Amino acid sequence: MEDNRLTIKRWAEEDRPREKLLLKGKSALSEAELIAILIGSGNTEQTAVELSQHILKQCGNSLASLARLSVKDLQKFKGIGEAKAISIVAALEIGRRRKEAEPLKRIKITSSNDGFELLRGDFMDLNHEEFWLILLKRNNEVIKKEMLSRGGVSGTVVDAKIIFKRALEETASGIILAHNHPSGNLKPSHEDINLTKRLKEAGKSLDISVLDHLIITDSAYFSFADEDLL
Repeated sequence: MEDNRLTIKRWAEEDRPREKLLLKGKSALSEAELIAILIGSGNTEQTAVELSQHILKQCGNSLASLARLSVKDLQKFKGIGEAKAISIVAALEIGRRRKEAEPLKRIKITSSNDGFELLRGDFMDLNHEEFWLILLKRNNEVIKKEMLSRGGVSGTVVDAKIIFKRALEETASGIILAHNHPSGNLKPSHEDINLTKRLKEAGKSLDISVLDHLIITDSAYFSFADEDLL
């Protein structure tokens, strides 16, 4: 039976993403061409690059939106089977983990943006809410960051006792609270405001300063400290 798929091997050599990468380097490839390398072939109507362009277009030409798609979501595109969908999901997850794995050594938090940049990779592409903690030395050098709880689309539960237990275990002098809003809405809820006030007061008795509370989305953040809500 003849294979009518438009495979990369059947393209003109100058149009092949793999050859282009070898000839011109990875930065010369478009995002669609990079995805085309992952999937290898298109369908009976589209080349791998055209199929990749179509997928990206459906995601608003946003890799962040693409990364939110599940294997089943990707399989809805003609020509994307389970194996190809897994390849896309895995590649985007590697990219997210690369950001997350950046070393914390000698990192100091001097502004709300520093905290955002430290955590944005951890919150990227999440469809659920998570609550994280940054533990700091007295000179605001980062001791560590860690996730404390994971919830659903609209909220997560955080226990004040766990927060300060972790701070005391690491001999932290200050902490920064952070959670994400999967909806993309940066406005703090009444619960967010009340929780921040309670934790700030609790920290005073332990000589642990609550320096900020960040609400994070993929590309922006809200800082309680910057908005004088601490």
